[in-house]
Amino acid sequence: MGERTAHVVAGDIGETLTSLATTIRERRGASVEDSYTARLFANPDKALGKVAEEAAEVIMAAKDEDHDHLRYEAGDLLYHLLVVLDLHEVGLDELAGELNARMR
Repeated sequence: MGERTAHVVAGDIGETLTSLATTIRERRGASVEDSYTARLFANPDKALGKVAEEAAEVIMAAKDEDHDHLRYEAGDLLYHLLVVLDLHEVGLDELAGELNARMR
């Protein structure tokens, strides 16, 4: 478990995910020595493993009914999921279309 984030302020999830996806895309070509995201792009199996690991941590935090820990681990899961989606060229707009189609 990572260190919990202090002083979290509510934000706009759409803007945040869009900004994060843009940052992830920009780090695709960064140096692996300088960027954790670049290291994940260089090792797709590690990125996939991190999605599984973070999903398990979300489950544990939820079972513990630990609000702050759940929020923290959900952030980790979303970040790693966005990396995997970018690896496979699934953009947020395409993901939104998938979710929108399911709500009809």
